[in-house]
Amino acid sequence: MLGPLNVQIARDLGLTHAQKGMMVATPVLAGAILRIVMGVLVDHLKPKLAGAIGQVIVIVSLFVAWYFGVHSYEQTLLLGVFLGVAGASFAVALPLASRWYPPEHQGTALGIAGAGNSGTALAALIAPSLAIAFGWSNVFGLALIPLIAVFIFYLFAAKDAPECPPPKTLAEYLKVLKDSGAWWFMFFYAVTFGRFVSLASSLTIYFNIQYNLDAKTADFYTAACVFAGSLVRPIGGNVADRIGGIKSLSVMYVLAAIFLGVVSIGLPTAWMALIGFVGAMLALGMGNGAVFQLVPQRFRKEIGVMTGMVGMAGGVGGFYLASSLGYAREITGSYQLGFLIFAALALLALGGLTGVKTRWRTTWGAAHLTAAKI
Repeated sequence: MLGPLNVQIARDLGLTHAQKGMMVATPVLAGAILRIVMGVLVDHLKPKLAGAIGQVIVIVSLFVAWYFGVHSYEQTLLLGVFLGVAGASFAVALPLASRWYPPEHQGTALGIAGAGNSGTALAALIAPSLAIAFGWSNVFGLALIPLIAVFIFYLFAAKDAPECPPPKTLAEYLKVLKDSGAWWFMFFYAVTFGRFVSLASSLTIYFNIQYNLDAKTADFYTAACVFAGSLVRPIGGNVADRIGGIKSLSVMYVLAAIFLGVVSIGLPTAWMALIGFVGAMLALGMGNGAVFQLVPQRFRKEIGVMTGMVGMAGGVGGFYLASSLGYAREITGSYQLGFLIFAALALLALGGLTGVKTRWRTTWGAAHLTAAKI
């Protein structure tokens, strides 16, 4: 929400390039850290109750922002922290879905659940028009209408799966970090989801500054990119179910690196940049689905805490990358360095995946060959 509204907010509050980058990156970082908290709540309270608590926090924080207003840069950061709870809902949605499905359908099921981040695109489409008509502060109040409606529906429709493991101790949570696979998954998702969410948060600023598009048009361009990446996440999970998550993820890293390398040169027109970003977001969205086709195969019993851990890594990656674009622009006068770093990280992740794939397929992956492809 702060991403689509950032042009109006930055204008009224007089924010610098670095401050704009930090404003849109703060909810991502907060959501990353809070995913660990949500993962713990999922294991102790079960997913449905944990999700209800998170929704109440978001609703209350938006009500306060609307009723009292947001009048300073520091207040935008504070609001961003509370909006991070919405991002942390990822650690609720995936265990809630995962526990209902067998291994061979994990990619598809979690891809559908993860496609909920298409809400970012809806915000990009709707928020700017509402801000023009009613003022950007009132958008926070208008957002309460769908949030409350969905919350009521959730209370009646959501159900915890029968297969809910007992709560774990802190030592058991930390035990998963002794497995190198956990760290690899965190890195891979930091690259795919991290770049996805950083672009979703930053492209409105980019199109506005780089191509002088007005706020509404820049948001439409951003929405197209986010919709593309969000809607193909289930497809990415389904493809990973069919051909294996490792093979699918490898291809996605290559494509993402190519598209991001192309846009880094500074394409002459906005529509050419749009094509490049849509291509990158398609690859990243499908890569997100592929990562979470693999995670439940390795950490079926620890899916709650692993969703929190891996989701946290993705959010931290998104925070760094979103803020780095603003700093790259402020220091060098161009976004080129930021996008080149994005592309380089994709190639680095590809190298890491190539190094572990044989061991994964011949150890823990071998146990799933009859049901799910690794």
